[in-house]
Amino acid sequence: MNDVTSPGPGATTAASRWVASWAAMPQLTEPANLPPLPFTGEHLVMTDSTLRQTVRVSVGGQRLRLRLANTFGRVPLSVAAVAVALPAGGRAGVSGTEPGTTRPATFGGRRSATVPAGAQLVSDPIDLPLPARSNLTVTLYLAQGHPSTEVTSHPGSRTTSHLLHGYHVEQTGLPGATPVEHWYFLGGLEVPASSATAAVVMLGDSLTDGRGSTTDGNDRWPDQLLDRLQAYDTDLAVLNQGAGGNRVLNDGLGPNALARLDRDVLAQSGVRWLVVFEGVNDIGTASATEAAQKAVTDDLICAYDQIVTRAHAQGIRVYGATLAPFGGHLDYDDPAGFREASRQAVNGWIRTSGRFDEVLDFDLAVRDPEHPRRLLAAVDTGDHLHLNPTGYRLLAEAVPVDLFRR
Repeated sequence: MNDVTSPGPGATTAASRWVASWAAMPQLTEPANLPPLPFTGEHLVMTDSTLRQTVRVSVGGQRLRLRLANTFGRVPLSVAAVAVALPAGGRAGVSGTEPGTTRPATFGGRRSATVPAGAQLVSDPIDLPLPARSNLTVTLYLAQGHPSTEVTSHPGSRTTSHLLHGYHVEQTGLPGATPVEHWYFLGGLEVPASSATAAVVMLGDSLTDGRGSTTDGNDRWPDQLLDRLQAYDTDLAVLNQGAGGNRVLNDGLGPNALARLDRDVLAQSGVRWLVVFEGVNDIGTASATEAAQKAVTDDLICAYDQIVTRAHAQGIRVYGATLAPFGGHLDYDDPAGFREASRQAVNGWIRTSGRFDEVLDFDLAVRDPEHPRRLLAAVDTGDHLHLNPTGYRLLAEAVPVDLFRR
């Protein structure tokens, strides 16, 4: 995505610099995460349906651009109408909007949009003042539906969306709508910004995506870090590119981190920093043998080195976060301790190799000092891997704010 707009319908005549303010890693939706019946048929999804979603932006602006995503679709995605608005009460996950705030989105001057298979589409600029750390409602109408069940989404939204049959794009309320806790067809949002504004991308798995956080609460660790950072500097954007089950080396739920680095990090507008907090799923899904764990440790170190090399080539500073404990986890912890040995070896390299520009010691922040293979009981959701909002606050507090000084 280019940082400079070109003249066109709805665009400014003078060039503007755009910075990403919100993003979510696109994924191919699994059958269980498709819209519920009756919004999903055998070959069509969301026929004659209005879909209302809310997202929390990081930096604000007087205008915005949306990015629709058909990243994993094999056929074009046709959207008959799109609009943005401020949500009722400014809250996340609500179906209502504030009266008088609805603004239509256009694409090349047209209300409808067709996103080619595998592509993303950026809207024309939309005039709607958007405060920093505020919620925005995005409403889509699919008249003919999506002629495939290969839907691009972000299942781990931890935010409630709403579906209702018929055209309801401009309505302030959606009585009778069906709630669903996923985002569909949204790739990102940008705002025009000064040269002082810049973004940090969080590349991670379910711990960054926020499993264990509060639905509609925006208390994942990147959210809580955003609140800390903007207390000092309102020109800092935070982009959460985490996804549950994601791995660095091999595809899992979504492409591996090496494969998605270009799309989810390097192609985002205005990025100056990258935080890498990923690898526990690689260790946990590899065989619990000494040889297999030695191999995954070596491969993870090579992968981190590749990520740093590729990001540095784009002028992006890279911060490495140590992997948090998983002792006691039903699947990842093994009696012989081979996976724990891998975690310790990986964390040792992150801390001492000097390859990362800075190190964030998330392991130290949430481990039990009496039992360092385990999470603190106060931050454990109960599965001994994922954190509750208190644990995510500890991760956010472990990040020095001065790492993002320009």
